[in-house]
Amino acid sequence: MKKQLKVDPIKNGTVIDHITSGKALQVAEILNVGNNGNEIMIGINLASKKMGKKDIIKIENRELSKEEAGSIALISPTATLIIIEDYKVVKKFGIEIPKEINHHIICPNSKCITNIEEVPTRFELAGKNPVEVRCGYCEKKYFIDEVKFRF
Repeated sequence: MKKQLKVDPIKNGTVIDHITSGKALQVAEILNVGNNGNEIMIGINLASKKMGKKDIIKIENRELSKEEAGSIALISPTATLIIIEDYKVVKKFGIEIPKEINHHIICPNSKCITNIEEVPTRFELAGKNPVEVRCGYCEKKYFIDEVKFRF
C-alpha cells in the first residue's frame, strides 16, 4: 500500500500537532490565524497511533510566541509544537499549561473590575484535569471552555 500525506508540508513556519480531536478550530481562533495572510492548513479528526484521533494545524511563515503556546496548552495539553525551516524540523517540543495567564483571557464575570475598567486580566491555573482557571481580581473559578481568549 502506498503511503500518502493528507496535508502538504510547509517550507517555513509552525506545525501544531497532537491537538485534542475537535479542538483545532478553537486553537485557530485563539491564534487569530485567518487574519494574517499566511497559508493555514487545518486537519480535524485525523488518525493517530498515539491518540486514536487528533487535529493538526500548519501555519506557514509564523513562529508562535510563548504566550500563544501556553494558551494552546490550556485547550489541548497534549499538543506538540514543531518549528519548520526549509522543509526540515529544527525544533520539536511539548507545551505546558502556564501557571499564570495575563492579558489573554476575558473574565466571564460581568461584575469583575476587568469588565468595568481598563484593567489587564490576570488568571492563575486552578486545576489541570479538567483545566480550570481563577480570576486574579474577582477570584471566581472557570473551566477553560467557559472563558474567551484575546490576543
